[in-house]
Amino acid sequence: MKQAKFLLLTWAIALLAACGTTRTVPLTGRKQNLLVSNEEIMSLSNKEYTSYMQTAKKSTNATNTALVQRVGQRLASAVESYLRANGMAEEVKEYNWEFNLVQDNQANAFCMPGGKIVVYEGLLPYTQNEGGLAIVLGHEIAHAVAKHSAEQISQQYRQQYGTQIVSGVLNAATGTNVGSYAAVLAQQGFKFRNLKYSRDHETEADRMGLIFAAMAGYDPQVAIPFWQRMSSGNSGGSDFLSDHPSDAKRIATLQQEMPTALKYYQASGKASASTTKKTSTTKTASGTKTSTTKTVSASQLYKNTKK
Repeated sequence: MKQAKFLLLTWAIALLAACGTTRTVPLTGRKQNLLVSNEEIMSLSNKEYTSYMQTAKKSTNATNTALVQRVGQRLASAVESYLRANGMAEEVKEYNWEFNLVQDNQANAFCMPGGKIVVYEGLLPYTQNEGGLAIVLGHEIAHAVAKHSAEQISQQYRQQYGTQIVSGVLNAATGTNVGSYAAVLAQQGFKFRNLKYSRDHETEADRMGLIFAAMAGYDPQVAIPFWQRMSSGNSGGSDFLSDHPSDAKRIATLQQEMPTALKYYQASGKASASTTKKTSTTKTASGTKTSTTKTVSASQLYKNTKK
């Protein structure tokens, strides 16, 4: 009997693992399995966003509000161009970008699925300029593009379903309610704006966000001093840094990704231009030497990014 219950448990867990939709994360090429549909995620996200914005106080600083919206839209346009260039035009339809600056002294920001992004005024002293803000917004947009929220919910579903399966087996095997207690502990509320991503997700968002900022024409090198400022001012425990990798690992990851990001930065002004060739002639002691320099457009670079 015990063996039969064990086999049933194994089968149920394997079946759960096989469910869902497998997707490739843009830029990184990582495979992920999602148990929730895009429609379900968007419905939850829109409801929470509407509820939040009904109580939040929008910033009265017109200059800073315009800055957040301008930088955000510039990033969103670059990301959409990348998605279209890589055969993901259908995903572009999922986004309805909106960028808001709200009155809150916390150094924080968050992004809901579908592209609803909120920046707190308390974050601006750390960003200091457009480039620093682009690093933040690139990071938040990356969470949306990588569908980290859907992945987190899928993980919670797996844990909940797995606990329920274990609960049934434990109750049947022991004749007690020990399994039911485990099921109750597995029930958790979910808030997109309070979602704490895993360190792996945060690292992925750092890498993707750095490149997104570069795609939009912002110098990715400003990411290092920005995160250093955030780290030095984090004595109060900002939620923006929750569950992030250590400062040393974060900076090491950004530096490792910097050469790739700089290629996008250099190509960002040529996104709509085709590949061109420049020919120069140089006189040398042995004769005349002709050299050809090939300039690659950003759209071509976009198609060679998976690692």
